[in-house]
Amino acid sequence: MQSVPIYLDGFATLPLADEARAAMLAVWEQPGNAGSPNASGERAARIIADARADVASLIGATASEIIFTSGATEANNLALLGVATATRSQSARRRIVVSAIEHKAVLEPAAALAAEGFEVRIAPVDRHGRLDLEAMSGLLDETVLLVSVMLVNNETGVIQPVEEVAALAHRVGAYVHTDAAQAAGKIAIDVAALDVDYLSLSAHKCYGPMGVGALYVAAGMPAPVPLMRGGGQQSGIRPGTEPVPLIAGFGAAARVAIADLARGEIAGPTARIGRLLEGLASRQLRFARITGDHAVVPGSAAIAIDGIDGDSLCAQLARDVSLSTGSACTSGQIRISHVLEAMGFSEETARSVVRIFCDRTVTDADIDRATEAIVASIHRSQLATGEVRQ
Repeated sequence: MQSVPIYLDGFATLPLADEARAAMLAVWEQPGNAGSPNASGERAARIIADARADVASLIGATASEIIFTSGATEANNLALLGVATATRSQSARRRIVVSAIEHKAVLEPAAALAAEGFEVRIAPVDRHGRLDLEAMSGLLDETVLLVSVMLVNNETGVIQPVEEVAALAHRVGAYVHTDAAQAAGKIAIDVAALDVDYLSLSAHKCYGPMGVGALYVAAGMPAPVPLMRGGGQQSGIRPGTEPVPLIAGFGAAARVAIADLARGEIAGPTARIGRLLEGLASRQLRFARITGDHAVVPGSAAIAIDGIDGDSLCAQLARDVSLSTGSACTSGQIRISHVLEAMGFSEETARSVVRIFCDRTVTDADIDRATEAIVASIHRSQLATGEVRQ
């Protein structure tokens, strides 16, 4: 019987927490529509309200500031397209600023706004993937409506200076949005400290279920114009029957994340990734972390392996270790990752990069097995290409 691959692809998704699974099963056993005027409907509404409070607590918000969505992609679209539409008649500002390393769920809505007459400005990053604050400052003036900079990059794990960006943007009167999908549950988030106006979340990036996320809208900020029309749920901003089981799972995952962060559980993933990199180095594998000394989300590493094609390595390891290159949302693309391109990598070097994330379920034994598998796969590749290193 084939063993389950060691899972080191936590940037793509994380394992479902036992608590989230239990919460969803409990809801599925007793159906109810939160909009129904009966006991089952009231129960469903209470479950949603409790989960909304839990998700809000994860980021230091209040429950009334949380809008549930189908995921961070929808939340990002709602933030950019919805806010631009909501303010179009009240403001003459027609510029949007985004970083060069944003997820496509931010870059593509920004491009859609450009097609509608907005000007989109792209803020560069340095060679290790951190936003260039000086360059960002030069892009900001009183014509900017909205600035969007992710909190943690999904390909490098680099923590971005969102608090500093917010200070710069608010100085010129712009709104600030951050895609925090890769940050939630991995690092502490406080929307008051970050001083952001909008923030996107995805449950499956923090041990919750796929198919649900949230948009934080700070009190007093313009409510996004809805992307859809329907039954008027969630103040009409995100209409449609709420998926109660998924929302319950999101709330449970948020509670677990809050407890883990309070206990300092991030130490485990940090130790695991260190063990993996030390193991590779001890076997004379030539690689480099592409993020330099920048702070990265605990448990993560993006490495360029000398002389190796990342996609080929991931394919060879598929039965033993789950790794990936670039963003899983843009797999199959022919061109190199736009993130690595923005960092100034040549195509050859960019294709040697793999991203790794050790979640809280990964053990030392898993890391040791993964190390051996990676080294063996690279050795086979070198023999196949005739490369011999003394």
